[in-house]
Amino acid sequence: MSNIEQTLSIIKPDAVERNLVEEIKNIFIKKELNIKESKKIQITKDEAAEFYKVHQSKPFYNDLCSYLSSGPIVVMILEGEDAIITNRKLMGATNPKEAEDNTIRKLYGISIDKNSVHGSDSIINAKKEIEFFFKN
Repeated sequence: MSNIEQTLSIIKPDAVERNLVEEIKNIFIKKELNIKESKKIQITKDEAAEFYKVHQSKPFYNDLCSYLSSGPIVVMILEGEDAIITNRKLMGATNPKEAEDNTIRKLYGISIDKNSVHGSDSIINAKKEIEFFFKN
């Protein structure tokens, strides 16, 4: 039985700035994650704060919000077999230095903050995050 899911993926400002959008999208496509919707946007610090509310109590929260709102981002809905876990594996560890070879963060991440991509970590968060950027 197949388990088709949707997940949110964000190509963060550092990767957009370095023109890596198509390369990153191709990694998803090669791994059979279908890009259902994609748009390039710029969000405000307040919107970033709302999006990352789950991390509000963490010391890096303010920097995270500043960073996500520092330049254009590309938000996408990825769909495919076990999309959430597939995307998490493709992204690699949060810290690019600890990420496995050939993961997006190992290939393109600059630092633990500028790690090029975000992906939903659960079905519940995927629904919330998709809703946040793709309100229909």
